[in-house]
Amino acid sequence: MAKSFCESIESLEEIEMSLLDDFMENCIMIDKRTVADGYGGYTTEWVEGAAFEAAITLDSSIEAKIGEQQGVTALYTVTTSKALNLQYHDVFKRLSDNKIFRVKSDGDDNHTPRSANLNMRQVSAEEWRLDNG
Repeated sequence: MAKSFCESIESLEEIEMSLLDDFMENCIMIDKRTVADGYGGYTTEWVEGAAFEAAITLDSSIEAKIGEQQGVTALYTVTTSKALNLQYHDVFKRLSDNKIFRVKSDGDDNHTPRSANLNMRQVSAEEWRLDNG
């Protein structure tokens, strides 16, 4: 009986991971680089960095919708594997539509425990434009 119960739990975890894998999309980090402009000043360049996969979902809660009506940018939840630790103000691009996102939370704050079979980490992000900064 106990063995059957454990096998059922493992089967559910495999289904959860499979569903999460189905939502993963190709993304790429966008790194900010400050370089001398040759005239004594500096310019900012944005360069593509490491590729990764993430599931990106729009926050459609009532609070988020009210915030959008008041001028707050749309908020998203970004789910990655625990191996990728997105940090506050990291910038990345979703390749399917070239939409740019900026991370609004810290990847260390929301992840599955080491003992869990689920391998995920979540951050909040906003839509963003590279000319913002």
